[in-house]
Amino acid sequence: MIEILSQPELGRAKEAGALVANILHTLKSRATVGTNLLDIDQWAKSMILEAGGVSCYVDYAPSFGRGPFGHYICTGVNDAVLHGLPTDYQLADGDLLTLDLAVLKDGIAADSAISFIVGETKPAESVAMIEATERALRAGIEAARPGARIGDLAYAIGSVLSEAGYPVNTEFGGHGIGSTMHQEPHVPNMGRPGRGYKLRPGLLLALEPWVMADTAQLVTDADGWTLRSATGCRTAHSEHTIAITNDGAEILTLPTL
Repeated sequence: MIEILSQPELGRAKEAGALVANILHTLKSRATVGTNLLDIDQWAKSMILEAGGVSCYVDYAPSFGRGPFGHYICTGVNDAVLHGLPTDYQLADGDLLTLDLAVLKDGIAADSAISFIVGETKPAESVAMIEATERALRAGIEAARPGARIGDLAYAIGSVLSEAGYPVNTEFGGHGIGSTMHQEPHVPNMGRPGRGYKLRPGLLLALEPWVMADTAQLVTDADGWTLRSATGCRTAHSEHTIAITNDGAEILTLPTL
């Protein structure tokens, strides 16, 4: 299903996007050395419910997971890049943490992810990897405009990641979003320009470049959800929800705090 949102629906999408972004902003400020991932999950729960939002994750049970997910946020540490199930783990200095959050607010969902390093130790390779995903995300957003095709966005994202020297996995990527979290079209992180669905005003997309330092192969953790790098290398993930407008793309998941 591909949804094209009306103007009132786009207004609600902006509210959902701001909520997701503000929660992530707050969680990043609270995630310090010694913070437990289960506490991060509970903080996310409290903020979602206080704002009148609905978690997109708690009851989520897709074919690729061992569902339902049962938590309010995805937390990936170091080699865990996607669908990280929160566990009883205390963050250490230098850990690379990814937080991925999707919330439904007034019937419209927004989805965003950030990666950052906890504490004072900032490994240069990890910083560079995070920055590469952020550049790739900006490139994908810049390519998003009415008349462009999904392949144009995928090519822009993949070009940045490849030029930075990272292998690119296309199994999981961006996606349409609207009244549900995951919709068509799929937006891979590598593609050919001029191919795929043509973008229209009112379309919402969640773009999410992610990489693993030295492999494109994923392995599934024993929890049935967390996806890790096959070599144990570090990973990074950046994501925004955007709305296609008459003039280009509007980022909906920017904090307003």
